[in-house]
Amino acid sequence: MGELTAKQKHTSGRKNLNSLLFFVVLKGNGILKYEDTVYNLEEGDCVFIDCENEYLHQTSKELWTLKWIHFYGTNAKQIFAKYCQRGGKYHFKSENLQKYIRILANIQAIANSNSFTQDMQIYSQLALFLNNLMEETWYGINTEKNGKKQKKGEEVKYFIDQNYYKRITLDSLSNIFYIDKYYLSKVFKREYDITVNNYLTNVRISEAKKMLRFSNKTIEEVAQAVGLDDANYFSRVFKKKEEISPKEFRLSWNTNN
Repeated sequence: MGELTAKQKHTSGRKNLNSLLFFVVLKGNGILKYEDTVYNLEEGDCVFIDCENEYLHQTSKELWTLKWIHFYGTNAKQIFAKYCQRGGKYHFKSENLQKYIRILANIQAIANSNSFTQDMQIYSQLALFLNNLMEETWYGINTEKNGKKQKKGEEVKYFIDQNYYKRITLDSLSNIFYIDKYYLSKVFKREYDITVNNYLTNVRISEAKKMLRFSNKTIEEVAQAVGLDDANYFSRVFKKKEEISPKEFRLSWNTNN
């Protein structure tokens, strides 16, 4: 744990770490890439993720300062799963930001002390931290009204996951689910912190990456297989997301393997 101030534009990424990561953007801004989604981060934003999954965070030109903690325990996985099930998001804005900052400062002070009850005190502070996190990020999904909204968002997400290779628009989703497209966009964004179109693009690019790695399909065939019939457009979208062309992506995997 600690506090990091970037001195220059910096990118850091890891995966397969047996820990959970929480950090707060104290100032500046940047991005987080996690589970094929890009989150724009700014001052006051919080992030809580499972580091077993690949992640990457990068400061922008407006260099940031982060306060962070990695931690793990016997029940960490179950706690994180419960957090997600109860509506917790990987990226959120806190109404009690100073409370988290104080708890992290307390943990660091205890870790630097010589107290013979150090472990118990750290455990107590982590429990307080997680309790606050759970209370703040429970978005009322157990109420009937919010439950219906969540169900509708889940239905749309599942539909996209299963039909990404088809032509999908907000208008077509609106017709399929009998819901106003603007309301649908609002519900989906609130539930998953990403727009419908960006989520669809992420799914398509994720599936395209698998095909580029594990099949002999041409770039044109991959583009068609993920619902983007124009290979040139597919290549532009892919490069915008991955900062590398489909051809270069395939070659990089062939070279590494």
